[in-house]
Amino acid sequence: MAEAAARHHFREELAGLEEQALGALDLVVVALDRTMEALEHQDIELAGLVVQDDDRIDGRYLEVHQGILSLLALQAPVASDLRTVAALLHVIKHAERMGDQCVNIAKLLPIVGHAPPSDTALINRILKMGALARSEVSQAKQAFALRDVAVAEDLVRQDEQINKLNREVFQLAVELGTDSDRREWAMTMMLAARAMERIGDNAVDIGEQVAFVVTGLFREFSDASH
Repeated sequence: MAEAAARHHFREELAGLEEQALGALDLVVVALDRTMEALEHQDIELAGLVVQDDDRIDGRYLEVHQGILSLLALQAPVASDLRTVAALLHVIKHAERMGDQCVNIAKLLPIVGHAPPSDTALINRILKMGALARSEVSQAKQAFALRDVAVAEDLVRQDEQINKLNREVFQLAVELGTDSDRREWAMTMMLAARAMERIGDNAVDIGEQVAFVVTGLFREFSDASH
């Protein structure tokens, strides 16, 4: 009886930690929305808020990480629960990394200044990358919550679109001209595009954890690393 009660308590605690970890992905979506708005309008003040608010994602990472360690110290989980525990450690780490990528983009904006050179075609592609990355983060959360491998595998489709746009940003930056200010701005935007691309990669990595939890086998999704 006592063992059954302990197991029930463990499952409740684990469910709470999963809710916290997946909630971190909601925080990433908020950070990504602000990052895209700051990028679109060259809003340095809003970019500063993105940097400041990253403490919330970092704090969530520490809460979940410590909570999992404390939970493991109390009771050894069965195999299926152990897969969930391991996967949640990956989920919260990827969420923290995605938050860092938003910060990386936000920190680029003060470098280019309040009225930098610009190129509509290049900016639009980065914003499309951001919209796709946002969709991927939300879909990764849904896939994990539902334990839906098909939804997780579909992340690769969107990620391929992000990768294609990233290559287009690079090409546009190369062709932007000989003016030194425009070249510097274009190189900075290439870094922003790269950060967006990494957010998508992290979302795919979360999808791979869904497959691990469901099947017990880890595998990289096809073309996810390209």
